[in-house]
Amino acid sequence: MRLRLQITGLVQGVGFRPFVYRLAEESGLNGYVLNDTSGVLIEVEGNKDSLDSFLQRIVRERPALSQIYSLQHAYLEDTGFNNFEIRDSDEQGVKQAYILPDIAVCHDCIDDITTPRNRRFIYPFTNCTNCGPRFTIINSLPYDRRNTSMRDFHMCAECEKEFNLASDRRFHAQPNACPACGPWTGLHDRSGSLICEKEEALEKVVNLIRKGNIIAIKGIGGYHLVCDAASEEAVVMLRERKNREEKPMAVMFPDMISVKEEVHLNSFEERAIDSIEKPVVIVRKKDNSTIAHSVSPENNTVGVFLPYTPLHHIILRKLKKPVVATSANITDEPIVKDEKDAFTRLSGIADYLLTHNRDILRRCDDSVVRIAAERQVPVRRSRGFVPTPVIMPFKFKRPVLALGANMNNTIALGIDNRVFVSQHIGDLDTPLAAEFYEETIDDFLRLFDIVPEVAVADMHPGYFSTKFGEKQYGRRLVKVQHHYAHILSCMVENDIPEDAVVTGFAFDGTGYGPDRTIWGGEILTASYKGFERAFHLRPFKLPGGDRAVSEPRRTALSLLYETFGDSAEQLALVPFSPEERSFLTNMLHRNINSPATTSMGRLFDGVASLIGLRHRVSYHAQAAVELEQLAFRSDEISAYPFTVENGVIDQRSVIEMIVHDIRAAAPKEVISRKFHNTIVKLIIQTAELLKEKTGTSYAALSGGVFQNSFLLENSFYGLRERGLTPVIHQLVPPNDGGISLGQAVYGNSENISREY
Repeated sequence: MRLRLQITGLVQGVGFRPFVYRLAEESGLNGYVLNDTSGVLIEVEGNKDSLDSFLQRIVRERPALSQIYSLQHAYLEDTGFNNFEIRDSDEQGVKQAYILPDIAVCHDCIDDITTPRNRRFIYPFTNCTNCGPRFTIINSLPYDRRNTSMRDFHMCAECEKEFNLASDRRFHAQPNACPACGPWTGLHDRSGSLICEKEEALEKVVNLIRKGNIIAIKGIGGYHLVCDAASEEAVVMLRERKNREEKPMAVMFPDMISVKEEVHLNSFEERAIDSIEKPVVIVRKKDNSTIAHSVSPENNTVGVFLPYTPLHHIILRKLKKPVVATSANITDEPIVKDEKDAFTRLSGIADYLLTHNRDILRRCDDSVVRIAAERQVPVRRSRGFVPTPVIMPFKFKRPVLALGANMNNTIALGIDNRVFVSQHIGDLDTPLAAEFYEETIDDFLRLFDIVPEVAVADMHPGYFSTKFGEKQYGRRLVKVQHHYAHILSCMVENDIPEDAVVTGFAFDGTGYGPDRTIWGGEILTASYKGFERAFHLRPFKLPGGDRAVSEPRRTALSLLYETFGDSAEQLALVPFSPEERSFLTNMLHRNINSPATTSMGRLFDGVASLIGLRHRVSYHAQAAVELEQLAFRSDEISAYPFTVENGVIDQRSVIEMIVHDIRAAAPKEVISRKFHNTIVKLIIQTAELLKEKTGTSYAALSGGVFQNSFLLENSFYGLRERGLTPVIHQLVPPNDGGISLGQAVYGNSENISREY
């Protein structure tokens, strides 16, 4: 099957466009390459294998005098190019000064820090024009040293010579430095007292990690909390101090060889781990893995990544073993970025703190991705990707500020034919998170020099982002329905034409509906002009409201009550005392503090509890994650029955048959697999129904539930087998981290005053 590969990013140097032309010709691919006002744009069409090879060869075989600074890609539907051409540079539109993401340390600089005779041997702030911090050290444009956090470090004579020599790879490298003139590290105890500095500090940190200590290490976008990934005792201690009960933590490995010793990798995962951006990649652990169980308890996956700064390389090279490297914060708070904050907020977590004297001007967490359907799906888009823009299939009529959702928040700016999506901000439930949110909005507006004509917020009246928009922007604020924004984000990043209609599957945990109920299992008929609600799950109640989110057993009880009524035998399947069960069923019966929902996310939670997998959760979507992993352990091909009538998908027969299987002692993994098969079947069946009605073959899959790789892959391939066109996220997350992109698109529409 032919596909279109779209590649955007920033490339500088000599001979790149002719190189791309020759490579496309050799590969038998059609399309074009051009430079535009903020980078390079490549589109090629061909079969998937040829496109994969083309993408890898661009990075591997680029001309010696060119450098790739950022690169993001997506597989789209082909449009029928007849040849390959070098198009004239596009000089139209607003000329945006391109702000680079932070770039992982290059191989040449790694050679410098590992060569004893080199003057930058084991110097942790080594960089050149091809690598180093960018986004997190820029205060303002233009990108000159005086406008960065390197302004107070004056280059020595040797660095000055490199900086001014056109043939040197450090020619005009703004953060250029060496041990004689640049930043340095210092090791402190938790009270803030300095213990040692520079090389001695690095040696001491390695020894402290070996002894089981927790070290807060300042990187380029904030601090990591680091400990020995093989030490169960150290990991458990980190969890207790960080107040992070069970949510998986990322592991940084010294090199790819050590990664392969601990986890299973396919070629797509390996490419992602070693890509320019160096994200955290979620992969499957080996049965004989030496990684401590508590790194990702009751979870057969783990997030792995490679060192992306010289500091990380030096420490991991000396340590010769993987470390937990998780964001330095208390759960749900923003990552710590400066010393004053670190000594206050981390003194109860870290035993020691490794700091440095180069300021971090902008918080930026590690990016997280997962491979599904042979595509790279973001879970968290941040370091390495931000602020690379998302290219629009149209131009904005007005500058737009998108304010994002309440969970996994990002904000976005839309201008010309670009949307600049911010780094991951997180959940807006704490004062520090709210402060970070407002700081990011001010920062982006100042950095990109944009005054928005319209701001876009979620319809939910209780979201902090919505309240902020109402207060700050008044009549310039418009609101968009949550799930429509999900589908818009998926449409636009897949280059769906302006006049197209799609069937949008918006499956998540919570979204405010125009009927003032909680949506989350929505199938929409959508275009850029508006949407209609075609199908949705049969509403069920959440006894205790938000408590049902942290206690899936409450949702399970509600699903049983909706299916079987007051039947004590069936209701007893959920672990409550008789008094608790009576109290909760009375709440359901009398509709007391039991809001109705159509949430697919809550349905997954309820099923996980029903089969005895997880009755309480310690982090968002934990029950659904564990239910997904069970599904991979079975090869069951059957599904449960469901009915679709008058736009309502009735899940009661699914619950009834799950209970039947529980009574028949069916294995949990078989029940999970059948349930997943059911949702896949539901997606395919309703997509086919709507194709008959609307004529559209597009099926857009968005919302946090589609972080489930089993569901995403099987839906993707199942839709394609039936002649439909599945479109999924590849540039922004399917979760609420991608909402701001959809909001920005809505802010461009002609009917932004329309109420749905």
